[in-house]
Amino acid sequence: MEARADLRLAWVAAVQVLPARQRAVLVLREVLAFTAAEVAEQLGTTVAAVNSALQRARAALADVADAGAVAEPDDPGVRAVVQRYVRAFEAADVPALVRLLAEDAVLEMPPVPLWYRGSGDYGRFMERVFAMRGTGWAVRELTANGQPALAAYAPEPGGGHRLHTLQVFAVIDGQVAHNVVFADPRVFDAFGLPREISAKNLHRER
Repeated sequence: MEARADLRLAWVAAVQVLPARQRAVLVLREVLAFTAAEVAEQLGTTVAAVNSALQRARAALADVADAGAVAEPDDPGVRAVVQRYVRAFEAADVPALVRLLAEDAVLEMPPVPLWYRGSGDYGRFMERVFAMRGTGWAVRELTANGQPALAAYAPEPGGGHRLHTLQVFAVIDGQVAHNVVFADPRVFDAFGLPREISAKNLHRER
């Protein structure tokens, strides 16, 4: 329970307090459990810089007053939010996705310099994704060290689906407040995710 509380506190700090690089390092090291060398390679930096960013991120935890706003992933309210998000995502229903977001929701994709704040910009980005990759997505529900997550599979022109991203959520007060999106194959491998799947039997809890 103490480890779970520490993780939840770290996640609140990542969402609310840290600059982008520290947030990316904290998520990759503390949530996804990559080594400092692996994180340095993914972010195009050095091990020393990763360790320094992680130290600064951990120090920022002292400034976070309360982790209680972040519910556990097996909380019925969190499950309901994530399942509604999954249904909207699979249907490429942007208005339904936006209704699930906090007004100041953040979407980012480390190490890509992509960062959106606000449900409107988040929704416009998703519109572009669906316009480029089509509809009929498939999703597998996961957890990432105690945080709700999903693996998103984009439809292939010849049928089936190919792994597109792993997305890790912070659900606060019944809304999606933060979505950290990973497209690095090494993250996929850490979760043992198949690169191609059929559309059936996808909603499996990790």
